[in-house]
Amino acid sequence: MANVIDVAEYFISLSEERTRFAITPLKLQKLLYYAQAFSLRDRKGTLFTEAIEAWQHGPVVPKIYRRYKDYGYFTIPHKEFDNKASVNEEPKLTDDEIETIKEVWEQFGHLDGKFLEELTHQEDPWIYTTINDVIEVQDIIDYFVDEPALNI
Repeated sequence: MANVIDVAEYFISLSEERTRFAITPLKLQKLLYYAQAFSLRDRKGTLFTEAIEAWQHGPVVPKIYRRYKDYGYFTIPHKEFDNKASVNEEPKLTDDEIETIKEVWEQFGHLDGKFLEELTHQEDPWIYTTINDVIEVQDIIDYFVDEPALNI
């Protein structure tokens, strides 16, 4: 299973500053939510173990919020991703995990954080979770099995 920090860093490596493919902390949170949802839908398992909470501005992984909150509304700088943990070790992300992340990026990478926030606010997992509570994995599964194609 992937480390959520590695998933976030992989998304950042896909970003392009000063374009619609730039990533802010808000956008990163929504991408992580959709990556978890797509993994649950397509791979039948979680991408990462950290809980996703329903905050005022949509789904949030608190660990990632704390890591990138100092950027505020500004772009997180692009940074290349090194998939090797260290010599002779397994890669940080598997090919299946990377495929899930890339699928989310292809579908949502061109959208800004506020649009993604509004999108998540129209989906059952966020709607039916009390603010600041954990969005249950089963709620994500139930919703995304019924809504398999999100075409934006």
